[in-house]
Amino acid sequence: MTPKVWHKHTGFTAIEMMVVVVILGILAAIAIPSSLGRIIKEQVVVALPLADIAKTPIAASWTATKTLLVDNKEAGLPAPDNIVSNFVSAVEVQNGAIHMTFGNKANAQIKGKILSFRPAVIEASQIVPVAWVCGNAKVPDKMTLKGENKTNIPEGYLPYLCR
Repeated sequence: MTPKVWHKHTGFTAIEMMVVVVILGILAAIAIPSSLGRIIKEQVVVALPLADIAKTPIAASWTATKTLLVDNKEAGLPAPDNIVSNFVSAVEVQNGAIHMTFGNKANAQIKGKILSFRPAVIEASQIVPVAWVCGNAKVPDKMTLKGENKTNIPEGYLPYLCR
């Protein structure tokens, strides 16, 4: 009688392959929303410097006359929809506050949403530089916040500076 020879098969069975595919699918489902949020937050951060063009004349007006500029025209800026970038479709000055509207190549989650920058001042001492409060951030101690906050971007997409 000849002894039985066991052949060891190498490779994967169909069930093992299916398990691996399911696990990869679950990991992808978890990773995609996380990276999407990071991409949107990055778009907001990249757009922040665009507001700087309006900050300078507003701060200068406060220092010189203790008044805040009412609109783009008074700030010496073009119309709101003429101040644009890849992710911003308009920058509007309104009673000292700056409102950036997201659009153009911005993600659909923030397209049409607004991020506001409001000036914080010390009423009794206009020589103290204007501090800018982004979005829903708190006003610095002993300072008075001016202008309306129109920020409607979901909290999770705002950078830490604007929360």
